[in-house]
Amino acid sequence: MSWRATVLTIFPQMLPGPLAHSLAGKALEAGLWRLETLDIRDFAADKHRSVDAAPFGGGPGMVMRPDVLDRALAAAGGVGPPILLSPRGRPLDQERVRDLAAAPGVTLVCGRFEGVDERVLEARAIEELSLGDFVLSGGEPAAIALIDACVRLLPGVVGRAETLAEESFQMGLLEYPQYTRPRLWQGRAVPAPLLSGDHAQIRAWRREAAERLTRQRRPDLWERGRASSQR
Repeated sequence: MSWRATVLTIFPQMLPGPLAHSLAGKALEAGLWRLETLDIRDFAADKHRSVDAAPFGGGPGMVMRPDVLDRALAAAGGVGPPILLSPRGRPLDQERVRDLAAAPGVTLVCGRFEGVDERVLEARAIEELSLGDFVLSGGEPAAIALIDACVRLLPGVVGRAETLAEESFQMGLLEYPQYTRPRLWQGRAVPAPLLSGDHAQIRAWRREAAERLTRQRRPDLWERGRASSQR
């Protein structure tokens, strides 16, 4: 049974989008994963296919109705607990991506407007995940990013699976710098250890470079890794 992504959205035409290309697109064509979209508007009860209403208590914008979204979720039949892509959610990280990729699939809700009625989030035990501390117009780009991150971890998607072990976040570090031909470019040379042919020396250089980059750019990640290693 291939891994399945079920996406609930009011803009189903936005998918597959980038997922139809490159590794994800080839894997989709090969049947290594499946994509299903549900138009939330199909579950509205009025002729205007309304999915939102003004918030109780006043304020700008509109809120996605719980009854409409609940009917859509009931019809979706998606796998796994539903996930809402939301800026107030827990930050998505590689550990969570690995868990989702190891599951039978994901069911993703793409929020719009000012948000989703809290009651349906509670009733359906919907998990909220965020790509970062910024706001998008809707959850679709975030859903595409999450799916892409999961799909590339599926068996058979990446040609050389061992390359996944050296990527950023796999060992709690950012990935080391990469170099290719020419050896000298605009006066900048490739670091000598990478040209030595000594695999132990290359591994040591890459590890040190990864640690240095992580300390400089992601001190939070560095400190988290140190804390876990001291337990």
